[in-house]
Amino acid sequence: MIEPAVLDPRQAIDRLRAAFRGPDRHRTLHAKGRFYAGTFTATPEATALGRAGHLTGDPVPVLVRWSNAGGNAEVPDRVPDIRGMAVKFRLPDGTETDLLGQTSRRFPTDSPEEFVAMTEASRRPATLPLFMLRHPRMVPAMLDGLRSKAVSTPASFAEPTYYPIHAYGWRDAGDRLSWVRYVFAPQPSERLPERYDDLFAEMADRLARGPVRYDVRLQVAGPGDDPHSAVSVWKHARELLGGTIEVTEELPDQDPVVFDPARVVDGIELSDDPILRYRPSAYSESIARRT
Repeated sequence: MIEPAVLDPRQAIDRLRAAFRGPDRHRTLHAKGRFYAGTFTATPEATALGRAGHLTGDPVPVLVRWSNAGGNAEVPDRVPDIRGMAVKFRLPDGTETDLLGQTSRRFPTDSPEEFVAMTEASRRPATLPLFMLRHPRMVPAMLDGLRSKAVSTPASFAEPTYYPIHAYGWRDAGDRLSWVRYVFAPQPSERLPERYDDLFAEMADRLARGPVRYDVRLQVAGPGDDPHSAVSVWKHARELLGGTIEVTEELPDQDPVVFDPARVVDGIELSDDPILRYRPSAYSESIARRT
């Protein structure tokens, strides 16, 4: 069987940038975002499951970036969009590892070509039904996104749940391997009385009142759950609380900063997920154009 050719990252970035018509030297996707400082503290359950340096139970610094998914930073925040929450964990030994969450809880494809084509079609709503007819395998995830309101106009970046779509292998102190997926779930917080058209202004006022906290929930794969596909639905996973992210302040612009979901540290392993393996090459092409 001949494997299909993988989409050239240069072509992928060309097509995505053309779809959004974003300004030069901006991120190809998630162009509009800001950086925030905080900490992550792992639970004893996470410490028992993984030996990585940010899972000891001591607070470690994190860099967080909330963003709109689109590739044009000039689009107003009130326009419906997927939202992102990227987290960079900074370990005591100076290494870093990243997770990229989005409000869509299921990914529609393992193919970079199909993902780019879907993004192009979504920019032309009249063509999207035809695209779905031609790609029926992607329809369940796309419909799940509609039902869960993955594309929405939230009142705050602190309200949605974010889903890093990839699974990672965790090694414990005895070198036993578990496959883990993450969920960033907001802790209950008070909605500010004023209506904001600027989600970053809302976050500034929210942080002035106190930290924003997210539970990091873990799904640990069970028998038959496939960690090597972003599309797979786990039916046998057990769930546990892995820790808490506490965001405390906005930071000045940190660019050029890359959040790379394939950047891992000792104790964390990559799966063979084709989308996960493809992303570093696309990010390298994108940041080369930004800098």
